[in-house]
Amino acid sequence: MKKIVLLCLFTCLAMACRVQDKLSWVAIGDSITYLNDHPDETGRRVEKGYMTRVAEQLPDMQYVNKGYNGWKAADIAARIDQLELPPADIYTVLLGTNDWWSGVPVGTMDDYIRNTGHATLYGSFRIIIDKLRRLRPDARIILMTPLQRSDFVYFADHHNNAYGSYRNNRNGESLATFADAVLRIGTREGITVVDLYNRSGITQENIIKFKRLKDSEGIYREYKYPDFLTLPFAAEDEYPYPVEATDMTYDGLHPSDKGNAVIAKMLIEAMKNI
Repeated sequence: MKKIVLLCLFTCLAMACRVQDKLSWVAIGDSITYLNDHPDETGRRVEKGYMTRVAEQLPDMQYVNKGYNGWKAADIAARIDQLELPPADIYTVLLGTNDWWSGVPVGTMDDYIRNTGHATLYGSFRIIIDKLRRLRPDARIILMTPLQRSDFVYFADHHNNAYGSYRNNRNGESLATFADAVLRIGTREGITVVDLYNRSGITQENIIKFKRLKDSEGIYREYKYPDFLTLPFAAEDEYPYPVEATDMTYDGLHPSDKGNAVIAKMLIEAMKNI
């Protein structure tokens, strides 16, 4: 009987050690991160987000999803002390696309250096990085540049739409400038950056296969990039991205399974390197 008890205790201790040996990863982001654990909100067009795919390939990694639907880096920075971010071995930050679209200025490196607040992207990233370093000074941080994007239309509400990164935002700033800001911050701080914008292979040509729009005679046709850029879309029209239009994204903005696989692969490479 004593041997059985000792065996059970040994087994429990071994299991506890395996749990403790897992690396903790906190993923901070917007809807691209949030949707990993909410596939129902993709219309079931996505089976696995990038975090799930990373965890499958790196079984010693356990993640906490801190993605917030529709949030900007400015929102994260403004509420950083209320988000209950836990200490972790690794933090990833994927933000910036909503700041660009909503017209938050990218700012300058001086905003980052002087810690001027969350009015700019540079200032927001300073607040976020400072918080992560206070939570766990020896944690590894990985920044991720925003993805290129096409015209977004939410399948459940056609009024919720936005143009793609082939245009500048209302301040005349390109999304590429926001990606460059993340790269510059990473260089200054010696932080690993996964450059999704420039190195993922996700471009205007493969974000979607086509956009279904009405022609001048009111007949729906399938237009590839860049042929659809001058054609109007009305919220009353049919959804422009049927399932067969899916490529790297399923709605012009949010990664499909194919797109999430690309993100996961690049992130795994970065995690293995650190």
